[in-house]
Formats: sequence, C-alpha cells, structure tokens
Amino acid sequence: MDLAPDVAYQALRSRDRRFDGRFFVAVRTTGIYCRPICPAPSPRRENVEFYACAAAAEAAGFRACLRCRPEASPGTPAWAGSSAVVSRGLRLIRDGALDDGDADALAARLGVGARQLRRLFEKHLGTSPAAVARARRLHFARALLDDTDLSITRIAFAAGFRSVRQFNHAMLASFRASPRALRRRPVARGAAGPLSIKLHFRPPFDWQALLRFLAPRAIPGVEVVTATAYRRTIEQGGVPGAIEVTSVPGEPCLRLRAWLPDPAGLLPVVERVRRLFDLTADPLQIAAHLSACPTLSRVIAGQVGLRVPGAFDPFELAVRAILGQQVSVAGATTLAGRLVSAFGKPTTAGPGLTHLFPPPERLAEGDVASIGLPRARAATIRALAAAVASGELVLDSPLGLEDAVARLCRIPGIGPWTAHYVALRGLGEPDAFPAGDLGLRKALGRGGAPDSTRAPRQRAPDSTRAPRQRAPISERALERAAEAWRPWRAYAALALWTRLMNEEEKR
Repeated sequence: MDLAPDVAYQALRSRDRRFDGRFFVAVRTTGIYCRPICPAPSPRRENVEFYACAAAAEAAGFRACLRCRPEASPGTPAWAGSSAVVSRGLRLIRDGALDDGDADALAARLGVGARQLRRLFEKHLGTSPAAVARARRLHFARALLDDTDLSITRIAFAAGFRSVRQFNHAMLASFRASPRALRRRPVARGAAGPLSIKLHFRPPFDWQALLRFLAPRAIPGVEVVTATAYRRTIEQGGVPGAIEVTSVPGEPCLRLRAWLPDPAGLLPVVERVRRLFDLTADPLQIAAHLSACPTLSRVIAGQVGLRVPGAFDPFELAVRAILGQQVSVAGATTLAGRLVSAFGKPTTAGPGLTHLFPPPERLAEGDVASIGLPRARAATIRALAAAVASGELVLDSPLGLEDAVARLCRIPGIGPWTAHYVALRGLGEPDAFPAGDLGLRKALGRGGAPDSTRAPRQRAPDSTRAPRQRAPISERALERAAEAWRPWRAYAALALWTRLMNEEEKR
C-alpha cells in the first residue's frame, strides 16, 4: 500500500472520500473489511489492518462489509504503489486474462516468470494474481445481485464461474452468506429489457467534458453521443447488441445498460466501458502532479475531473486514427461513416445505430480505397487489419508503452505520433504522448516562449484544430517540456486539447 498506516487511519476517521478505493480497512475483532468511508463507528487503531486491495483483505481471511459494500468501491487504480509489471498485470486481469488462462500464461505476456509475478503481486498488493481475479468475479456478481433481476444461475456464469456450486461456495467464503440471502430485494420478473449496472468512479468526474470530446468523433452508424448519453452497437458471439451509458445524478457512478444475447458477456463489456470512460483514474492525484508545472497549471486550471476518453475497441480506434491522418475531425468522421456503411454488418439497435464496426478480417480483404481514401492510407488500414486478424499484432501493451508503439510502427503508414495516439486512447497508456501533434504544440506555445527549432508541419490523427494565431513550439521542445509530466503525459495532452476545443467553441 502506498500510504503510511497512520495516514490511512486518519483518512478512515475522517471518512475522506478521496481515499475511497485506494485502500481497505480490516478489523481483527470482527473479521470484516471495509472501505475508508464506511459509516460504521471507527475501530480502534490497534484493531485494524490496511490492505491495498479487496483481494488482499479476502486472502487474509476477512469478509466484505455488508454496510459499505467494498464491491461498490471505485477501484484501486492499477498504478497506485505498484511496479509497472503489477500495473499492467492488473490491467490484463481486468480484461479477463485469468478467466480462461493461468498465472503462467499471464506472466509470459508480461515478460516475467510466474514466480516473479507472484512475488511482485505479494509485495505491492499483498495477494496473488489468482486472488485478484477471484475478487473481481465475486464483486461483479455481488453488483449483479443488487442491480439486476438475473437468476442466481445466470449471475454465476455472467461473473465467470464455471458452475453454480463453485459460485455459491465462493460467495459464502467471501460474504458469509449465500447469493440468495445477499439479494436485498425480491426479484420482479417482467418483460425482457437491458441489463443495468452501476459503474463507480472516484470524484471529481467531468461527464460533460467526455461527451463533448466524443461527440464529434462518434462513428456514424456505430456510435451516438448526445448531451446526456453515449450509445453504440456491439457484438457478442457474432450476435449484435447495444449499450447505453448515462450519468447517475447525485451519485459517483455511471449507469450502463446493455442489450446482450447472453448475460455471460456482460463482464467484458463492463471492463471495456470502464476503460472507455477512464473510471479507474484518480483525478486529484493526477492534477496535483501536473499542476507542479507552472505552464501546465495554467492550462488545467478549471478542468476538474480530467479523464482520458478511451475506446471500446482498440482496433476500431486504430482504424479511426489512420482515417484521421492529415484531415480534420469532421473529415475523419465522414470517412469512418463511409467505411462502416460499406463494410460493417447492418443491424437495428435504435436511432442512429445501424451497423457494427467491420472486423479485421473484413477490412483486410476489402477495397478500402473505394470509400474515397488515398490508396496509401487504405493500404495502411488493410495491413493493420491483416496483422490483427492473423494474431501477428495484439493490440494491448503488457510490455509497456515503448513496446506497444514499436509494434504499431511496424505497420507501414503508422508513425510515432499515430502510434502514441492509439496507445493513449485505444490501449489506455497514461504516459502516451503524441508530441508531433500540431494542436499540442500550439496549445503550449501560447504559454511559453516559442522555440525556433523547425518542426514538420504535420497533424496527428483526429487532433483538434488550433487557432491560427497560436505560434507552435517545436516537437522537440514539446517533448522536453513533457518530461516533467511523466507518468501522466496522456492527461496533459488531453488538457491541452480541451483548452483548444474550449477556445474554438467560444468563437
């Protein structure tokens, strides 16, 4: 855990919401572990232990509090107090790496031995990768018990358990109660409708800023972004579906509604939505770090609850980024709509949702240039699609940002700035930074002395247009300035883009 025990205890006594999800409190006299915001009377200091994650508390034999519900915590950020290997391991576990695999396979993906991986998890989190994966399934099932009318059997399989017996045993061990006893309300069977679940986050959270960023980049036919909601088509086992995400007034959470052919696919959808809206970030800690830079502090002033808009599907985002090379946001959106119309599978999922995004196999063989795309750029999309379809390119970053960028740059037509943009939004890399972006260079140029170094006049994919009068600094100068922003350069980039977007809107 990255907090001193005495500091953690003071946070517990004050019920400071800034620490919710950053650690958990286990009480020896009751055998229960809680969130630091639990309304129960504070235990004595000598009776408590602190854990970095819920899985560690459960592995130590403590059961979850039924009052503060640790499963509803916004989640410990993957980077908090962890090594890079543990951070990336947590991300892969959230993406389901241990649902069908084992710790040895996870370690291989991370480039370390299985024993070393277990040692790092024990050192930084106080538990094993398998325990983290188990807690993930248990807490998801607990949320389904409260938020849905699904049967116990369907919840068991939706949470990734292989049998109802295994599910019942795990719930009893963790909560000291059966799934049926934990369900706080009677199940009302009615007409079939969407699965609905709350996704918690750590405040502050600027929902409107995310929607403003996503709206002009929404892929026609696949995504619809309104002033209050995000909707899109998805596919599960070859069957079309859809999701809708809205905010929950007065609560630190989003509401996800999913129309799925099988509830067993809900957990992967939830994790993708969490990544799309950057729900595991700690905005206060990130803002505090970035504010230490005088120039950037002026930029992020007023941008409360900054999050990096991610992507539901990394391949979709990579294609969208290539379409956005050397064109405006509106132009890239038009091309994306044409691509979907020509190669996507038609579906009916509500107003404006008419297609699924085309899979890699379809684009690898399709005449992508037929949508009005330059042949070189069409060849890049086809090469990307072929590499993903064959398994040659896996769009994740278990070995780090540099490895992810290097693998993307092996595709002809993808350069460093495009690769960093894909890593920033598609792979969720918090330190990705497309320094070649003209908008970023102009945004910082206003606050500091312009650098005379000549830089290539190129636009990063999907970047926001900057005011003409803003004198850009060079790419090299931007890279030097951004060194102070590590490991949160992606958030600095978003702050600069947001500044430009706000200025454009005022005109």
